[in-house]
Amino acid sequence: MDKLERMASVCEFDPITGNIPATKVEISVSCRNLLDRDTFSKSDPLCILYTQGVESKQWREFGRTEVIDNTLNPDFVRKYILDYFFEEKQNLRFDIYDIDSKSPDLAKHPSEFNDFLGQTFCTLGEIVGSSASRMEKPLGGIPGKKCGTIILTAEELGNCRDCVTMQFCANKLDKKDFFGRSDPFMVFYRSNEDGTFTICHKTEVMKNTLNPVWKPFSIPVRALCNGDHDRSIKVEIYDWDRDGSHDFIGEFTTSYRELSRGQSQFNVYEVVNAKKKTKKKRYINSGTVTLLSFSVEAEHTFLDYIKAGTQIHFTVAIDFTASNGNPSQSTSLHYMNPYQMNAYAMALKAVGEIIQDYDSDKMFPALGFGAKLPPDGRVSHEFPLNGNVDNPYCNGMEGILEAYHQSLKTVQLYGPTNFAPIINHVARYAVAVEDGSQYFVLLIITDGVISDMAQTKEAIVNAAKLPMSIIIVGVGQAEFDAMVELDGDDIRISSRGKLAERDIVQFVPFRDYMDRTGNHVLSMARLAKDVLAEIPDQLISYMKSRGIKPNQTPSDCSPSVLSPTATI
Repeated sequence: MDKLERMASVCEFDPITGNIPATKVEISVSCRNLLDRDTFSKSDPLCILYTQGVESKQWREFGRTEVIDNTLNPDFVRKYILDYFFEEKQNLRFDIYDIDSKSPDLAKHPSEFNDFLGQTFCTLGEIVGSSASRMEKPLGGIPGKKCGTIILTAEELGNCRDCVTMQFCANKLDKKDFFGRSDPFMVFYRSNEDGTFTICHKTEVMKNTLNPVWKPFSIPVRALCNGDHDRSIKVEIYDWDRDGSHDFIGEFTTSYRELSRGQSQFNVYEVVNAKKKTKKKRYINSGTVTLLSFSVEAEHTFLDYIKAGTQIHFTVAIDFTASNGNPSQSTSLHYMNPYQMNAYAMALKAVGEIIQDYDSDKMFPALGFGAKLPPDGRVSHEFPLNGNVDNPYCNGMEGILEAYHQSLKTVQLYGPTNFAPIINHVARYAVAVEDGSQYFVLLIITDGVISDMAQTKEAIVNAAKLPMSIIIVGVGQAEFDAMVELDGDDIRISSRGKLAERDIVQFVPFRDYMDRTGNHVLSMARLAKDVLAEIPDQLISYMKSRGIKPNQTPSDCSPSVLSPTATI
């Protein structure tokens, strides 16, 4: 690889691509008290798992367990291994059959040749979100019969989740700058099975030194060597140049196994520039690099925290400002079309149906902002949709949608569009439980331009220290420049010179998700996927920032006992 190719890979490095979008989950199935369909013995049960397509809604067979002879309480050995996505609603169906024949042809078509013992429907999120990722459900599907129960257990498959922290220094690197010393940085590559190399880490640049000491950095072992401790790791050292034409100083190779020896004579490496070595007979090296420290820690995942008892609490906030239009007119974003949901209801349902699987009591605060309330017409920026100030909780998604519809009949749309009161409202709950037992997700659905930008930025910077994430869905055709600014993907949000500790805001415009064919189910699935994609990493970033490990999270604590008037 010549210098241009080498530098192209340095410039293209994107740490985001190192993230694995799904983890694999193993589902174990047991049943208890199944129906007995055999006359002279007990049933011979088999379980078939079906998954549902998002677009077609068709059920497809995913896999089946073995047949266990003569039992009404089977513990199936064969597992199902599924890709798990937090941000998707993954519908599952489990059908149980009594297999009456050992013929492979009959077992291929159980519904035609064998006795149906019952079925259950659930989502993968429901299993994962259950206490200890174990869910027990009644089997149904046979009128007038008790079909017993099914026990589903989810286990995340280990995939080399260790994270390594290392620090390096260098000595007597080549001088590359005419008027000063070099500005060195290191680039790490993992080797692939086909002999190519993939960039996996780049250090900071140390200015004007030939003896740099770089800061410690952390990297998943998976990213460094894909879990293979003997796989070659290549390290290149460059002299940084402002115009991007960084000068190659030299390189060395090592492996995870070598690095794991820690600081020793084995981890002092000669930096070699092959071209210089060819040209100069007396060339020895272009300096040396020394490993100063090496430590390994298990990297905890989102599922680790959920399994340990972390509850995700979901709060909804809906924009009731006048710019939405008169709800009684079909041009309004709040118009209640008897035949289809409006954009507010669709966004609510799309996100809420996934989040609710991770909240044990399925009770959600639902708030509105920007409306005049009866009886005195005062303007409120945090009123309960159900009208109950002392208990703003709604029962499940259906309860939220019902309270939303009722509010449209009783409040007067007004203004302005203030976000800060709603964000601070949820922050008052979050500040009371910073132990990792609970994490709060605020969904704001709005139609437009924000009126209290400075206060909102301050509220977000304060909330970034708390176990909290904010999702903003923009509906309608307005310009959403301010919302994009609040979403700190490109530039971290700040207030009064203070940077937000974490990026906790995700913004999406609803119009980008409307399917041209009018398939609202697909629109909602795409919306949910994008708005929820960052939540697992945001939860982990909070836990890591506070040093909270999954086994430290108290599991039985409900936020409903907290006072919404508690102060930060």
